Amino acid sequence: MTQETDLDGLIRQRIKGLRLARGWSLDTLAARCYLSPSTLSRIETGHRRIALDQLVPIARALGTTLDQLIESVDDDDVVIRPQRDQVRGVTTWMLSRERAPHGVTVAKMRITPARPVGTAELGVHPGRDWFTVLSGTARLQLGERTILVEPGDAAEFSTMVPHAIGAHDGPVEILIILDHDGERAHLHPSDETPEQ
Repeated sequence: MTQETDLDGLIRQRIKGLRLARGWSLDTLAARCYLSPSTLSRIETGHRRIALDQLVPIARALGTTLDQLIESVDDDDVVIRPQRDQVRGVTTWMLSRERAPHGVTVAKMRITPARPVGTAELGVHPGRDWFTVLSGTARLQLGERTILVEPGDAAEFSTMVPHAIGAHDGPVEILIILDHDGERAHLHPSDETPEQ
């Protein structure tokens, strides 16, 4: 089997898999992408060639992009071996690749109590942050409020509120999901130029 045939089969599986995951019949998806149910059935089963002008409306109807629908699978890049980065009492392991899908970054962070979290350390940036505590207790400073987040608990909050995440009574390990602004603010604070 050629690589092109493998990719063709993978695209067909993705179309059918996404359709079934949404609980849609062939008729439902066909109506959403302006194809006949028989054409869509032949595309899914391999009895019809897939044309680019058919893939675009199919991808749109399934809530995905053409790029995601046709991207090839390379098993060589499945495992991520994160490198440790340590700055000012915070050790970070990046768990997602650069240019991750949907513009989010996933990282594991180990924060020690030595990291200062005073009012001057509180940051603000557009978006929302989300984290869960793996071990220890996190001290989330949201403006004037201090919230203790225990192992197994998660926190999600608007990052337009001045905030900082610290350790409470010993080191804390968290798993954090950040958008682009959150990544720049939390993982690359030295990139920011202080305001005059």
